Parts: sequence; structure tokens; C-alpha cells
Amino acid sequence: MIQHRETFLNNVAEKLGRARRTTGVVRPNYRQKPQLDVMKDHTPDELVSVLKTQCVAIHTDFKETKRDGLEAVIDEVLREFEATSVITWDDPRFSEYGLSRFQAREEVDVWDAGRESQSVEIAERADIGITFADYTLAESGTVVLISDQGKGRSVSLLPTYYIAIIPKSTLVPRMTQATTAIHNMAKDGKRIPSCINFISGPSNSADIEMNLVVGVHGPIRACYILVDDM
Repeated sequence: MIQHRETFLNNVAEKLGRARRTTGVVRPNYRQKPQLDVMKDHTPDELVSVLKTQCVAIHTDFKETKRDGLEAVIDEVLREFEATSVITWDDPRFSEYGLSRFQAREEVDVWDAGRESQSVEIAERADIGITFADYTLAESGTVVLISDQGKGRSVSLLPTYYIAIIPKSTLVPRMTQATTAIHNMAKDGKRIPSCINFISGPSNSADIEMNLVVGVHGPIRACYILVDDM
């Protein structure tokens, strides 16, 4: 329920010195739409190359694999990060990508929406959190995570390290395509998630004298694992 909407909009119109416009409002159709032109002709492989290059700029490890090699690559990252305890989303894609056995390991916890506070505590203690990307922006090296019942936000935020599993099919050129897809969800009357996270590598800040510090207020290292699912 939206509260005080009419009062708010009437106040905005008053400050603009005009009456409220409640009908006849049409979205502008601009002749030039540069946001749609960037990398619009890139092939999936070319988008992978862009993403891989951008990962260097955002201090993010990058690995590629096929579906049948995904579990082995995850183990490789765990060794590199010296991580033992893991928490993952409760996401059917883990099963679809052959990771059911991985999730059944003793050292791996799966987000439990029915015991959310306990799952948050587990995420706080975990060495590494693992999620799938719903969309991946090649231009900025950003994974888009759409929250849902089994997709706790804490999994990508609280552990010391973070792994994003990126199906190649989720790759899009930039923010434009992801926001368009979300807009279409609303337009089609679908449920809009309470939270949509845009994550571009490990946390970092350059607030102090423009000196970049990586690993400030979230995972101190991140790894993207691109899976060829096409």
C-alpha cells in the first residue's frame, strides 16, 4: 500500500506552479537512444571478453568452465581463498548445474527462509558465500541479484569472500538491458522483488585522499565463475 501519494504529488505540482497532470501523460520517444546502442551487436563471446577485462579493473578474480567442471572450479577457488565454511542460496539452479552433491557437504549451509535469523548468523560466520547471477552487466562487471524467498541478501554480503556463478546466458551489455527487463516485469504484472542488488566485485572505497582500499565493508575478495550454458 502506498501512503500519502496524492498529498505528495499535489505538493510537487504546487511547487512547480501548475495543476496535477493525471491523464494524457506519454513517455517521450527520443530520436537518439545511445543507451541502446552500446555493444548492441556484440556476440556472447565478445561480451565475455568485455566482462573478463572489466574484472581486472574491479579487482575480481575470473574463471571459466563448462557445467560439468563447475564443482571442481568452485573447489579450486575455495583452496585459493583458504575457505572452508560455505553458505549458498536455496536456488534450483544449484541442482540444475550439478551442485546438489556440493550443497550436501558437511561444511556447506544452504539459506533457510524459514529460519532466516539463523541463516544470517551462519552467513556472518561463513568464509564464503555463493550465489547465481540473474543478470550480468559486461560493461561494468556487475552481477544483478534478484532477491526471493530462498535467495537471502546476506549470502553475498556477510561472508569474508564471495563467488558469483554467472551463466553465460545471463550476460547483457550494460545496465540498460537489466533495468528494461525489470521494468517489463512490472509492466506484465509480475511480482517485483523487495530487493535487487547490483554487485561489482569486492567492496572498496577511495574516500580518503582518493586512495583505493579493497575489502572495506563486505566481502574482501570476489570471484566470478562464468559457466558456458549456451
